[in-house]
Amino acid sequence: MAWHYRRGGMGRGFYGFLVLLGAAAIALVGTLHFVAYVVPTEASMGIVQKIFYFHVPSAYGMYLGATACFIGSAGYLARGTRGWDALARAGADVAVAMGLMVLISGPLWAAKAWGVYWTWDPRLTTSMLSVLVYVAYVLLRAFTGDGDAERKFAAALGVLGAANLPIIHYSVQKWGGNHPKVITSGGGGLQHPDMKLGLALGFLSFTLLAIVLVWLRTRINMTRSRLGELREEALELGIDED
Repeated sequence: MAWHYRRGGMGRGFYGFLVLLGAAAIALVGTLHFVAYVVPTEASMGIVQKIFYFHVPSAYGMYLGATACFIGSAGYLARGTRGWDALARAGADVAVAMGLMVLISGPLWAAKAWGVYWTWDPRLTTSMLSVLVYVAYVLLRAFTGDGDAERKFAAALGVLGAANLPIIHYSVQKWGGNHPKVITSGGGGLQHPDMKLGLALGFLSFTLLAIVLVWLRTRINMTRSRLGELREEALELGIDED
């Protein structure tokens, strides 16, 4: 994730980020167009079913953010460096953003499928719990100090929060519930090839989006951390911040 400047121009990392950003933008716009105008309308649920092509990929994006938070948190507990901490914070931010997309799009779909916006289905409940864990992580880092103890406590939360991810994934198989099994064995609803392609494009676009957001947030967090270190050094040298 190196993003640096070279003499006479910007580093390759910056251009790599621009390429990734452009690919994510093209993929998102392409997915929106394909789902809106090419993917056929499902017979029983109608146009509401097209929420599916963004609801499931956003859940996958939440998994990616949570995984980045887990890796960064474990790395910080093992190494104690600011880079791992920056990655953990970025992953938590992305997990919250993607998780909110899941919790907003899901009830809109459920209102048509079940007649209610929310029910305490095992997958819904565990998904909401996971989002709340990462919301707690973000709030912890935002409103507590930035000392080593605070960072280690947050890192422990980031590691423990990942334990809920496989529970979300297997909750339907283990405990049943109303949540449909559309893309797993025994599921249904994606009979037309364009439906499967629309879902694949959704996964591609949200994967690229999650990577872009993690990359960007990591760089922002590292810059903030460096500015904090420079401020502390200035105070130790008796230099006025103004």
